[in-house]
Amino acid sequence: ILVGATLSVSGMVLQIVLKNRFIEPSMIGASQSAAVGILIASLCFPAMPLIFKMSFATVTALIGMAIFMLLMRNLPHQKLMLPLVGIIFGNIIEAVTTFIAYETDSLQLLSVWFAGDFSGVLAGRYELLWLTAALAVIIYILADQLSIAGLGQNISTSLGINYHQMTWIALIIVAMITAVIVVTIGQIPFIGLVVPNIVSRLAGDRLRQNLPVVVLLGANLILMCDILGRVVNDPFEVPISTIFGIVGTVIFLYLLFRGKKV
Repeated sequence: ILVGATLSVSGMVLQIVLKNRFIEPSMIGASQSAAVGILIASLCFPAMPLIFKMSFATVTALIGMAIFMLLMRNLPHQKLMLPLVGIIFGNIIEAVTTFIAYETDSLQLLSVWFAGDFSGVLAGRYELLWLTAALAVIIYILADQLSIAGLGQNISTSLGINYHQMTWIALIIVAMITAVIVVTIGQIPFIGLVVPNIVSRLAGDRLRQNLPVVVLLGANLILMCDILGRVVNDPFEVPISTIFGIVGTVIFLYLLFRGKKV
């Protein structure tokens, strides 16, 4: 529930602040950069506690997002160009991470973070997910300022909002949520892309009013996909990333081709 809710919130915040409906944390290199941080921390500091690895992953996720922001400045203003470059950027990071894991005999360890799966979560590890709930509450408190920042630098400044400060606050919170989830569960694609698009097409871009709906829809979608993954091939469990990857792709293509008729 926490994973689905907070990943959906992260996707919506990114879409509003960066003014593009086709992006989510995994499409701007955040999830892949977090995996790099976890791998480096696991190789260099294997005895360190999980909170340290999560902190290190947050820093690397933030660095990856900052690099993408620099790339974004030189891109033409086309809606599909941003996610396209983001996917390429994320795949490059993932390829570098895979190479490092291959050279250090850590491919099996890396697969845990590249494929989201709830079956490996044990007591003593999932408790970090409560941190994502606290971060989602912070986003709700700052919802109005983030919405204004999404209108652009000139309008934000005229309304008394520090555009750059709010943008970086949003990116830091998204990086922290992404790092905690990747450390605990692994990557789950499309959840931060599909849920905000469904809600925004039905209810507009009012962040504060939409956040409760985004939380409920994201949590329920993940929960249903998790149940489906447990029963479709019983007694084995299909990873949640596989199930939602299929479901999310179908839903997103439907939204894409239906356009504003939804």
